[in-house]
Amino acid sequence: MEHTMISKLFEPVTIGSWKLRTRTAMAPMTRCFADVQTGIVGEDVVEYYRRRAADGIGLIITEGIVISPRAKGNPGVPGLYTQEQINMWKKVTKAVHREGGTIIAQIWHVGRASHHEIAGNLPPQAPSAIRAEGKVSRFGKPFDIPEEMSIDDIKEVVGQYTQAAINAIEAGFDGVEVHGAHGYLIDQFNSDLSNHRTDRYGGDLAGRLTFMKEVLKEVIDAVGANRTLIRFSALKIDQPDYMWDDPEEAIQTFIEACKEVGMTMIHPSTMEFTKTIADGKTMHQLVRKYWDGVIVGVGDLNAETAEQAIAEGTIDIAAFGRPLLANPDFLHRLEKGEKIISYDPKTHLKELI
Repeated sequence: MEHTMISKLFEPVTIGSWKLRTRTAMAPMTRCFADVQTGIVGEDVVEYYRRRAADGIGLIITEGIVISPRAKGNPGVPGLYTQEQINMWKKVTKAVHREGGTIIAQIWHVGRASHHEIAGNLPPQAPSAIRAEGKVSRFGKPFDIPEEMSIDDIKEVVGQYTQAAINAIEAGFDGVEVHGAHGYLIDQFNSDLSNHRTDRYGGDLAGRLTFMKEVLKEVIDAVGANRTLIRFSALKIDQPDYMWDDPEEAIQTFIEACKEVGMTMIHPSTMEFTKTIADGKTMHQLVRKYWDGVIVGVGDLNAETAEQAIAEGTIDIAAFGRPLLANPDFLHRLEKGEKIISYDPKTHLKELI
């Protein structure tokens, strides 16, 4: 594909407080290369992000970074709750900024998608005491039965998200993405599969979104709406085929919640960007129907589908995941019409290149 055919993808754009070199993003991808005991990243992670910045990626969204020891769901995921963790992330952000890049931290709590041996020898936290289906990734043991969060627990965790956002800015990040997708803690509150509460955090979807709204309000107060992104989805890690009963109504409810708290940028997540889910429309087309702010699109995009979606106005930024794992010089290859290396989990899951 020639550069002239993908001109939209290479346009500079300003979204929120970020002046991006291209309309591209590096999607957040769990890598598990931090120190298992301390959650501190190493020089290999610094170089990993630096290389993608050097390629010209517009917005780098980091792998999920946990907000507390109890938020952890896999061995080797990084944290953003100790000074030592913050200090090492400073090296990452400086390296990215030296290359002219923009990088935000995805702040993360896995909720029930964990095991007490990973989560500081405490039971995982969740809106209700309902076990997730399946086993902990890269650990192999079944998910634990979680502990239902009290009102005090909820307040404490909202505070941890807020502090992680503040810590991200201290570490030199240009902002944060709140991970509200894929069956992790915020999405566990959002979903009727995992939230059977009868208080104000439960009930219909609008009620179940209360926890997400409280997190977003506090994060926006701390770092600004122009530096805050929210990721949401129907997709669950323990139920990959899950879809809302009425996708359009659910999306409308999510959008109303985002507007209510003052969000200006959102990141709806799906595994298949081009798949229609209601009324002949894709997830992102339905989102655009109700949202005129910034949309980051993701879901197995390639150059052609990304270019088309940007040109149509469905999305503003196209996020790529696996192609960027296999090709640190992904944009260079696109621009020069060079071959894109296919993602190989046997190689690319185990290496930071």
